[in-house]
Amino acid sequence: MPTTSSYPLLQTINDPADLRQLSRADLKALADELRSFVLESVSQTGGHLSSNLGTVELTVALHHVFHTPHDRLVWDVGHQTYPHKILTGRRERMHTLRQLGGISGFPQRAESPYDTFGTAHSSTSISAALGMALAAKRKGEHRHAVAIIGDGAMTAGMAFEALNNAGVADANLLVILNDNDMSISPPVGALNRYLAQLMSGQFYAAAKNVGKTVLKPVPPLFELAKRFEQQAKGMVVPATLFEKFGFNYIGPIDGHDLDSLIPTLENIKGLSGPQFLHVVTKKGQGYKLAEADPVAYHGPGKFDPSVGLVKPATPPKQTFTQVFGQWLCDMAAHDSRLVGITPAMREGSGMVEFHKRFPDRYYDVGIAEQHAVTFAAGMACEGVKPVVAIYSTFLQRAYDQMIHDVALQNLPVVFALDRAGLVGADGATHAGAYDIPFVRCIPNMSMACPADERECRQLLTTAYEQNHPVAVRYPRGSGAGVAPLADLTGLPFGKGEIRRQGTRIAILAFGTLLYPALAAGEALNATVANMRWAKPIDTELLLQLAATHDAIVTVEEGAVMGGAGSAVCEALNAAGITQPVLQLGLPDVFIEHGDPARLLAMQGLDAAGIERAIRARFPG
Repeated sequence: MPTTSSYPLLQTINDPADLRQLSRADLKALADELRSFVLESVSQTGGHLSSNLGTVELTVALHHVFHTPHDRLVWDVGHQTYPHKILTGRRERMHTLRQLGGISGFPQRAESPYDTFGTAHSSTSISAALGMALAAKRKGEHRHAVAIIGDGAMTAGMAFEALNNAGVADANLLVILNDNDMSISPPVGALNRYLAQLMSGQFYAAAKNVGKTVLKPVPPLFELAKRFEQQAKGMVVPATLFEKFGFNYIGPIDGHDLDSLIPTLENIKGLSGPQFLHVVTKKGQGYKLAEADPVAYHGPGKFDPSVGLVKPATPPKQTFTQVFGQWLCDMAAHDSRLVGITPAMREGSGMVEFHKRFPDRYYDVGIAEQHAVTFAAGMACEGVKPVVAIYSTFLQRAYDQMIHDVALQNLPVVFALDRAGLVGADGATHAGAYDIPFVRCIPNMSMACPADERECRQLLTTAYEQNHPVAVRYPRGSGAGVAPLADLTGLPFGKGEIRRQGTRIAILAFGTLLYPALAAGEALNATVANMRWAKPIDTELLLQLAATHDAIVTVEEGAVMGGAGSAVCEALNAAGITQPVLQLGLPDVFIEHGDPARLLAMQGLDAAGIERAIRARFPG
């Protein structure tokens, strides 16, 4: 944990009221200490780094100008809020970041009154802040609502839906675009600082309104003046788009310059109606290694800041993500119809090599999951074979498109669902707990659950060979370490296998929990089946096991309600078989962040927990 004595100014800031007492010079010194503290803290715990180094001055300025938590700050996506957490009373808990019982890596309403809205999926901030602004207006409360959204999150349709609504809602809403995909050279930065302060000032707002009032009786002159105003601003700033939505556009300004940020925010605070401030920041700001490679330092583990990231001496086990990435390249080389689609998750979904080798068959559609799925459906209509690489938790955002645009038309789209099950440090917002229930209830859809790395490659091939939509779910990180085969041979569609023959109890495992199930099976002398498919269920194998055993146990790393265990019960019921079934999986609660293995054990889904649950339910 960083020692507070190394940060003399920061240690005096226990809440934002303290920093509002500081001079501009002290605020700059505080920002320097805050950036150093973020770097030291994240290097000891792991977490998001580049994005947080980029929002230090913006965070300081916002808490200095606005009276938080009375004024509402909504962060989007939320992984850039470490400086915010440090300044709002959680400095001494940063060493517990993303650990069991510790503070979250994202804003959480239950964690602090300063976290006004829980975020972690992108592009929600403008909608939430608009709701807060109009609720305050309805209640007669004077407060400011501020949405801070990244340029990546602005690519999603939901952000523009909210802008469209906000522009006509007459709300005192400030949207801050934190743009870290753009550079400002010093001369342009100085000019923009002047323009931003001018455009955010009362004089500009009043003069603009006076001009409209005076010129309105003379339409041609009014239109000419209006056009001139738009063009004059448009020459130096991309104002037109956001002003068409009904916002007063201000910027772009340097997001690392407190002398620019604070006066501009103070001016905006005095304006009414929807305001849009364009702030330019740099990911990794102040730490040269992160500035040079912000992607590598996006979410590092523990490291020495004086050295930087170092490759481990012994190569880590191959991850499921890497297995998918290799399969995608191999299948693309085998079949020219294949295209890969990602909603802005090239690195996370393992598509870097595919992008390098097949650039004309790689489509990154931005943070736009709904579009990604319907885009894939359109391609499938034309005989192309789309593979949509998407985290399980993010497919939730495209559920209607999966039903209406893919499944209803029975289009052969493959969904590669990474991060299925518990994801560990990212917590409940990123858990892939619900995909089996929400996929298996859709007609025409199938769902494969590989038990290990080898099966993952094989079942991806099987999914690709089908002429209907198929999802393949696999967890974050590595599995049992079963090396994939080099060929592109699949496994039988909809068929499982018996991995251990025992007596009395049959354990039906779906996915990677096969291996703890096998260990429990050894202790209990139970039969263990690797079911492989949550839909279709291998009914032939199921009925065989039901006929030869006294009870059935289902095991899955997914929601019990409506999951694979429910599918087993439905199949037995349809066959007229009454037999005791114990369903083991994730309970009907949101599971917090922490070490994945420990979290699974806490849910009774390790070998000892599975054995314990079976002995308790079926003693003897």
